[in-house]
Amino acid sequence: MPLKKFKPTSAGMRFRQSPDFSGLSKKRPEKSLVQAKRRQAGRNVQGKVTTRHRGGGEKRFYRVIDFKRDKDGVPARVASIEYDPNRSARIALLSYRDGEKRYILAPDGLKPGDTLVSGPEAEPRAGNCLPLENIPVGTQIHGVELEPGRGAQMVRSAGGVAQLLAKEGEYAQIRLPSGQIRIVHVRCRATVGQVGNLEHENRKIGGAGHRRRMGWRPAVRGVAMTPRDHPHGGGEARSPIGMSSPKTRWGKPAMGKKTRRNRKTDRFVIRPAKKR
Repeated sequence: MPLKKFKPTSAGMRFRQSPDFSGLSKKRPEKSLVQAKRRQAGRNVQGKVTTRHRGGGEKRFYRVIDFKRDKDGVPARVASIEYDPNRSARIALLSYRDGEKRYILAPDGLKPGDTLVSGPEAEPRAGNCLPLENIPVGTQIHGVELEPGRGAQMVRSAGGVAQLLAKEGEYAQIRLPSGQIRIVHVRCRATVGQVGNLEHENRKIGGAGHRRRMGWRPAVRGVAMTPRDHPHGGGEARSPIGMSSPKTRWGKPAMGKKTRRNRKTDRFVIRPAKKR
């Protein structure tokens, strides 16, 4: 989906690039698949702020997405491609032959009127969901399960794509967008193709007002604070951070430190993610 530019009527609009929604459906979302969404403003169940700089923004409704794709053998027609405010990818409304409707992540190249099928007998083409054991080696996939029947958990954002590298016994090797190579059971399902809305990474917000409407509040730099408020604070005029590495407000390493620590799943990672 291409990006559109605006007339430079203000400093914020001069460099702004937003998605062009011309290819999306004009109708309202399917009422039976929409739920109310309560805003948390970055707080946990105790009401404490765990993610800073969040709050406000436009009201959103949650679209119920079918991540399991467990309606096997029933053909579904793509009724529309729609916008979802809760994720970077576009969503597709599927109308099954028996009358049921479900939302899925829209893969790249999917158009209204296409027919999709899920299940072991499905053809490995874009949009179809089937177990890894039925997908040819080398195929590009997204929406990958970690456990059979649990639903897609990996590779769900706009433009995301993984590749099935090999199959050996009960496990398959998958290269994720981060470069990590991971082992997944062959009975886990994945959707063939790449997630749509490839131009999402090239958009430019432009102004702070747009950012606020997205639910993001201002972030103050640590070097602009006092020493008691942040490890980077203090000093006369512009001062270096004065430490060997950037820190968070609470003195923890902010960049470069590995945070993954899961002994239960470490054995499933063959090659770690690439260093950024």
